[in-house]
Amino acid sequence: TQSTWGMDIDTRAVLNAANTKWNFCPFQPGLVGGHCIAVDPYYLMHRAQSFGCIPRVMLASREVNQTMGIYVSSQLIKHMVQKDMEIKGARVLIMGLTFKENCPDTRNTQVQHILRDLEEYKLKVDIYDSLADRKETLEKLGIELITQLEPNVYDAVIIAVAHKEFVEMGINKIRGLTKKGGLIYDIKYTFPRETVDLTL
Repeated sequence: TQSTWGMDIDTRAVLNAANTKWNFCPFQPGLVGGHCIAVDPYYLMHRAQSFGCIPRVMLASREVNQTMGIYVSSQLIKHMVQKDMEIKGARVLIMGLTFKENCPDTRNTQVQHILRDLEEYKLKVDIYDSLADRKETLEKLGIELITQLEPNVYDAVIIAVAHKEFVEMGINKIRGLTKKGGLIYDIKYTFPRETVDLTL
């Protein structure tokens, strides 16, 4: 994903072309969190290293996954600058906090890295996720979730998790949450490419 951005290649078009092959496995780029893929490889890497093996591919993939949140926030900031949008004080809504869609689990969610990075740029960030436990999220992650969505408020909306609720909401209603000229960044390919401003 990070390399295709620099070459102006549509990742979804590449995946669709690859999907014409009989043995293609449809993995999509995104934020890798949770307790399995985000954690378990470290056990294997540690064991391999104890035998003198350096698992370079695994180390590189974990590094990419761990920095994807910062990559997402930097791409949003870049596009806001290109549109001459004021960065400091801009309002951003992140839709979804859990590590995967339609699941209440927030363990190792990479969305928190997007939040923290955007806050370093002095943006005002709200997170909405009706599936995540509000009390647990506040206690464990220090993140206070909003409970209602208001129209015409945000300079940008990041669709970080493809919850069924967001799919059913539809892109028009989600776009209605932004101010005129606001950006929609669809990390999870929830909606057709032509209906959003940014994708991975």
